[in-house]
Amino acid sequence: MKSMDIVITHVERKSIAEEAGIEAGDVLLSINGNAVHDIIEYRFLMNDEKLNVIIKKSNGEEWDIEIEKDFYDDLGLEFEDPSMDNPKRCHNKCIFCFIDQLPEGMRESLYFKDDDSRLSFLHGNFITLTNMKDDDINRIIQYRISPINVSVHTTNPELRVKMLNHKNAGKIMGIIKRLVDGGIQINSQIVLCPGINDGYELERTINDLYRFYPNIENVAIVPVGISKYREKLFELEGYTRETSNNVIQLVHKMQKKFVDETGEPFVRLGDEFYINADFEMPSFEHYGDFEQLEDGIGMIRYFENCIKEDLSDKDLDGKGKSFALITGTSSTDFMKRISNVIERSLNIKISVYTIKNNFFGERITVTGLITGKDIIEQVKGRIKEEVLFMPSNMLKADKDIFLDDLTLEELGAELGVKIIKCKYSGDDFIDKIMNEVL
Repeated sequence: MKSMDIVITHVERKSIAEEAGIEAGDVLLSINGNAVHDIIEYRFLMNDEKLNVIIKKSNGEEWDIEIEKDFYDDLGLEFEDPSMDNPKRCHNKCIFCFIDQLPEGMRESLYFKDDDSRLSFLHGNFITLTNMKDDDINRIIQYRISPINVSVHTTNPELRVKMLNHKNAGKIMGIIKRLVDGGIQINSQIVLCPGINDGYELERTINDLYRFYPNIENVAIVPVGISKYREKLFELEGYTRETSNNVIQLVHKMQKKFVDETGEPFVRLGDEFYINADFEMPSFEHYGDFEQLEDGIGMIRYFENCIKEDLSDKDLDGKGKSFALITGTSSTDFMKRISNVIERSLNIKISVYTIKNNFFGERITVTGLITGKDIIEQVKGRIKEEVLFMPSNMLKADKDIFLDDLTLEELGAELGVKIIKCKYSGDDFIDKIMNEVL
């Protein structure tokens, strides 16, 4: 087998591929005469209505398969893609990079910084565009790798070079224009640093990006995260109640203008800003289709709405059964309020346990960065409930393991409770509760 063979690892049942006789273990060689080098090319090439697919079977035979389908119909294939084994590494030294704030001794994969457009398209990773050559940009346009997620931070060339510590960082607007002219949709992100890229610089950046609306359809703004491991790094402060409120006032003013012109706010703030400022969050409708939910944009409103909608058609008496719930400091008040709603509706009791982030420092308040060690140190022996609900964003995406390598199973054994992980969608939380009550 060649090193760049695209091996089929799974064929969906009753799919077009299964009907054509394609099996797991087969190698995909070409589609319509075009060699397939990675998943990106496959996604592009498979969209045609008439396909000539050549595969190599495990016995070495090559099959030439003719397929007719609707334009966007999927063939039902999953791959082992060798090109993804070596994603492009980020060569920036951003002043706000959280990976640079990790302590020594954590698992090696946590220290890897990717800057790969393929991962942006496939998994939603953000890229800076600083490490891309002309061929990379042409490939994005040619294969319609869209949308892509771009970490902008600032459109001021000199400031962006300073913030990203990369000589090519100031070329951002030219690259964005080239992508937009090529028909690529862009989701953009700004990591906001007090006194660096907020205030006037933030206003400039938002207005610059708005020039490309609707190809740039939304801008997510999140506050810089400050861990206690910042020795010898650029001096930064986190957002306070006052500075968070300043950001909210500036952005709200701009949002009003954008809504008047387009019907959409265009730019949205991470939930942390509103929590820090003790400011009422925007309505559920403000967040549109929640395109950047995993960035913490509208997560609280989304969770709250899902909970209330799911409870509206539930008629169940939980007979006072008790459950426990883990959360971070920033979402404690909200989780207590929403737990009260659930308790009244289902006649159950939910105890909310707040975990302070001693591992990274108390300025890190989000739930997703809580470690297993902190949970054990702070609640072991305190939890009286038999079932503990755990937000899944604390865990590795493909494995039940915390940032400090403690497994979910090990945590359950230490605490002496049954642990159930839940997605941040409120309906999943309700479903898991219902399964335990019934």
